[in-house]
Amino acid sequence: MKKLAVLTSIFLFVLTGSSFAQLKIGYVDSDAIMDNLADAQDAQTKIDAFIQEWQEELSKREKDWQDLYDDYEKRKLIMSDQKRVETEKELVKLEDEIADFRQKKFGVNGELFQKQEELMKPVQNKVFNAIQDIAQEEDFDFIFDRSGDIMFLFAKEEYDVTNLVLEKLKL
Repeated sequence: MKKLAVLTSIFLFVLTGSSFAQLKIGYVDSDAIMDNLADAQDAQTKIDAFIQEWQEELSKREKDWQDLYDDYEKRKLIMSDQKRVETEKELVKLEDEIADFRQKKFGVNGELFQKQEELMKPVQNKVFNAIQDIAQEEDFDFIFDRSGDIMFLFAKEEYDVTNLVLEKLKL
């Protein structure tokens, strides 16, 4: 929402000022850049490998819990009260461990978030620096990212600098 307000303000400012008739605006599609950039693909492959490993571990833990629960359900009527209480405690303990593992790996500040930050940040910085270089070389006043929250209702293709960024990154 803030991006839309900023964009609207810029365009209103540009439309009201006659001295800005030579304003040069470009845009990139950062999703397309990331899809075509080998460094980004490598980082995503590494992230996907972590996710796969953690998902397998989570599935194993959930299966262990389910097996214990199924066994408990079958035998609870013939179990002693003490054995039933012990099994229920073990089920709750396993359930808590599963929730903790899920939070530790996939939570808001979990390992997945940290790995994405660690692996993707250098790639994002590289793309940002390439965009800045192109903006200076081509004398752009603004370059927007159309794959974010800003929606373009119309944009001339001549202002799309995505390919220039990709070329710059191949050097």
